[in-house]
Amino acid sequence: MPRANRYYISGHAWHLTHRCHKREYLLKFARDRQVWIHWLFEAKKRYGLTILNYTVTSNHIHLLVYDQNGGDTIPKSIQLIAGRTAQEYNQRKNRNGAFWEDRYHATAVQTDIHLIQCLVYIDLNMVRAGVVKHPCDWPYGGYREIQKNPKRYRLIDREVLMRLLGIKDSDQLALSHRRWVERMLQTTENVREERWTESVAVGNLYFIEDIKEKLGERGVGRKVVERRESCELRECQFPYNGESDPENPVLRLENEIFWDDSQLISTR
Repeated sequence: MPRANRYYISGHAWHLTHRCHKREYLLKFARDRQVWIHWLFEAKKRYGLTILNYTVTSNHIHLLVYDQNGGDTIPKSIQLIAGRTAQEYNQRKNRNGAFWEDRYHATAVQTDIHLIQCLVYIDLNMVRAGVVKHPCDWPYGGYREIQKNPKRYRLIDREVLMRLLGIKDSDQLALSHRRWVERMLQTTENVREERWTESVAVGNLYFIEDIKEKLGERGVGRKVVERRESCELRECQFPYNGESDPENPVLRLENEIFWDDSQLISTR
């Protein structure tokens, strides 16, 4: 399949997911997760990437970002992070071959209750996996930073996050964030949601229709799905490389309508 030209919609929050090649556990060691976080920090310094939340698991990553200025900030950042993480791993292991699936997935998230839901969904990833009981126990994610507000080596842009959430100060952010997470932990709803990893956009109907209109001819044929108080703009589904997986059978090239990262494939 030829790669699509980049079709980039600026001025939105984006939930990005990127999986290791063939779902291998290439990020299972702390040093490799820390390498990914290091290059995330470098992307923030070099390109001004606006980070709202993140988590690094053993075989994939979640990253919530906000595009303030348009341009190539997000694709350049992911190219840097993914490429350098793969390069360092392959050199250390004397390994050849792909480190990542060839493309990452991007979902536009409406900056209202849906942003809160996405924020908490990322925090609770390792709780859902049964690795920890609380996100505070997982050091490779943004929960601790939102709660503690470190003075050095900050990744998360608290000012932008507070503005998007309608929160006035840092203490209120920490308190509200903690309450959102605790509320979800007390329910039975902390399950994997395909809308965050398989949709083009998540929000109310007005937001979804707006995204679809901005896509122009690329939005033709994309399905609007209404689920309770949320809507999704979905891709046509077909298996990635003919393979299926009970957890996420269609996480593959959905994001190509937004990005064209031909150099994103990991160093060989």
